[in-house]
Amino acid sequence: MNIGRLQIDYPLILAPMDEVSDMPFRLICKELGADILFSEFTSSEALIREVPKALDKVLISEKERPFAIQIFGYQEESMAEAARIVERFNPDFIDINCGCSVRKHVARGECAGLLKDLKKMESIVKAVVKATKCPVTVKTRLGWSKEQIDILSIAQMVEQTGAQALTVHCRTRCQGYRGHADWSWLEKIKKVIRIPLIGNGDITSEVDVKKMLATGCDGVMIGRGAIANPWIFQQSKYFLKRGKFLPPPSIEQRIALCIKHLKSAVDHKGERYIYPFRKHYIGYLKGLPNVSQLRSDLMKLTEVHSIIQRLNDFAQENSDKKN
Repeated sequence: MNIGRLQIDYPLILAPMDEVSDMPFRLICKELGADILFSEFTSSEALIREVPKALDKVLISEKERPFAIQIFGYQEESMAEAARIVERFNPDFIDINCGCSVRKHVARGECAGLLKDLKKMESIVKAVVKATKCPVTVKTRLGWSKEQIDILSIAQMVEQTGAQALTVHCRTRCQGYRGHADWSWLEKIKKVIRIPLIGNGDITSEVDVKKMLATGCDGVMIGRGAIANPWIFQQSKYFLKRGKFLPPPSIEQRIALCIKHLKSAVDHKGERYIYPFRKHYIGYLKGLPNVSQLRSDLMKLTEVHSIIQRLNDFAQENSDKKN
């Protein structure tokens, strides 16, 4: 897959997820085999106003490359200016969010709201492409609803406006995250465009990755599946290369990586991040023996050292049982 000077065969990509794909989580996924990382999606208006939280979202560590910054908005001028602002951070490419289904964004006509105004979507993509020397890509959905699936014409429009790749979450905006992603559209989309096509939606295992690549798409983007299992990138590469499953990480490996991630997250965002970090426990602790009491304890703890001690105690208890 080629995007500007970036060349990677069948990359596995961490999806942009608000309040999830921050730098600490991105670096964990990179360590576990993610080929391309995305920033959290960032408001063009907030970037223009130099809101500190927005600027923090687009900071790049050289360890994260290749790296894309994703922006969203409704006004062409604001999106163009936001592209010029993030260009100073030297991303490998800039992505336009035309797919987030969150109601407050859609109500303002941004993100997946653009699926109801394809002329506006086209003008925004054109404005961003014109405003920056960085390669520009687009992430979107199949369409507004099952009665209004416009992805084939959207894909052609995206290519014609000068975008260099397209990511498609294979649901409609009205679906949100309900039902199943319809991967059958990927093969159809691939037939009408020449730019790289990245598939997204319902990737939860290495088998899913292989099946999605079999549709002909050039890369696979993984979102919620990476929260539930950060090892999915490593496992998928092993499966694609060798045709067999990588042995699952041990309890000690799971706990050690959880602690590493927690420390990094708190260093990056402060101890206030202990509560939001809880969303990541599912990925590190899923399937472990006698884990219900551990989860209950972790929900009550509010200090980093106490959480780390409880996790280490759990790992030691299970080690003792094995011995």
